[in-house]
Amino acid sequence: MNSLIVSSIFLLCVGSCFSAEILMVTMGGTKSHKIPFWELAKGLIERGHNITFLSGFPSDFHIDGLHEVTPSGLVEYIQNYTNWDLVGARMSGEMPISVWDGIRYAFQSCDAMLEDAETQALMNRNFDLAILDGAYPECALGMVYQYKIPFMYMNTVGFYTGSLSISGNPGSYAVTPNFYTTFTDNMNLLERAANTGIQIFSDLMHQFVMACVYRVMKQRLGHQIPHPYEISKNVSFILQNGHAVVSYPRSLNPNVAEVACIHCKPAKPLPKDLEDFITSAGESGFIYVSMGSSVKAANMPKTLRRLLVQTFARLPYHVLWKYEGSAGEIEGLTENVKISRWLPQQDILGHPKLRAFVTHGGLLSMYETVYHGVPVVTMPVFCDHDVNSAKAQVDGYAIKLDLATLSAGQLYKSIMKVIHDPQYRNAARFRQRLLLDQRTTPLETSVYWTEYVLRHKGAYHLQSPARNMNWLQYYLIDVAVLYLISLYLIYFLVKRLFLRFDVIRSLHTPTKAKKL
Repeated sequence: MNSLIVSSIFLLCVGSCFSAEILMVTMGGTKSHKIPFWELAKGLIERGHNITFLSGFPSDFHIDGLHEVTPSGLVEYIQNYTNWDLVGARMSGEMPISVWDGIRYAFQSCDAMLEDAETQALMNRNFDLAILDGAYPECALGMVYQYKIPFMYMNTVGFYTGSLSISGNPGSYAVTPNFYTTFTDNMNLLERAANTGIQIFSDLMHQFVMACVYRVMKQRLGHQIPHPYEISKNVSFILQNGHAVVSYPRSLNPNVAEVACIHCKPAKPLPKDLEDFITSAGESGFIYVSMGSSVKAANMPKTLRRLLVQTFARLPYHVLWKYEGSAGEIEGLTENVKISRWLPQQDILGHPKLRAFVTHGGLLSMYETVYHGVPVVTMPVFCDHDVNSAKAQVDGYAIKLDLATLSAGQLYKSIMKVIHDPQYRNAARFRQRLLLDQRTTPLETSVYWTEYVLRHKGAYHLQSPARNMNWLQYYLIDVAVLYLISLYLIYFLVKRLFLRFDVIRSLHTPTKAKKL
């Protein structure tokens, strides 16, 4: 009995009595990338670890034990880079961002970060572990190489598979939709062909972009830096912001754990002004409208603003609208609508009188929708919004609309349908039950594996040997070619053997006398 007690105390100490210096980095171009990192940081700080968090977005609030580093050069670059009308481009049928804008972000943001004095000062510190954003991790990989420490990914974009595939995780194009598409995991022949073509093109473009990033890394960190692909293969563990319930079932290696909804929390009481507004609606309830942090509602075209106002005026519900501008600039705003620059989204989504959520289809918002069991109407704008919305629509708790063809009547009918057709709320609550039925919370899972990597000095025993194979080797294309060559050689040799046999037999066969 005494030995059991001693063992238990020892295990508790191993799990909680060491303090590590951990560096977190996100190079994501939208503020939403910070949210999963904040949650993991708070969980690790409670365990006694010291966290330094580098990003391009100054902190809005203070977290005890968290040191945030926001290089001014990176902050300025992101602010200038994201100053565009995403909604207007989508409504006019154009690409929300140009191909050049999509290409240049990775290497230009890398240059802006590495040349900054705050980043250079950070390079002189010592860390035990780095946790990088799986979206655009390559520049920070150069810093990790300089530190000579293990690193993990927090893959914030749940449908992005690039970081997974480089580390050796299978990602078949037949069942893995590209995160820029509207496909699901159930694709017909033409969709699989299109998905494969898009994925191959994306991979080729990524290789070009990484060549540009590598050039910046060598200029700023020295020519001894390996290519980011080579560094990336050595990732210790990946915390994947996905889950079979809200994204797709996938084959994952032992060094991957799904932690979707790490930021999700039960709803708290709303501020008095919001609660009074909701109460004034009576039993009819209210609608919540938000286009997230990456899409500024105040920058939307006047046509869409007018469309929304017309729709809200027809609804027999009150409407809470996250809008970064002022009420004075919105013509025709009715009394059933309350706007605010910021709203406590999860507390709103968990309110018992909420009837529907109208959103852009951002990943974190869709996860919160499932967590709180709310039906949703999506209006995708860019990046992964379409693929997120497509999955939600297939799962039955969402209606997906197209901004390019959107009308006030269509939006009104969609909102009323998800409210009054019980299949949508039932589907949302079904997904909610599935998501909540987990052995541990996503945060507990994330903290456990982070400390596991620390305890085992990188946990390299979990890595897949597939990370060192190219696609020809992984999919046995080289083996197939070897078999084809071998079969041809066998066929050729057998044919030559039979030909020689026929010649020899003809020489030894007596010629029959011709008949007179």
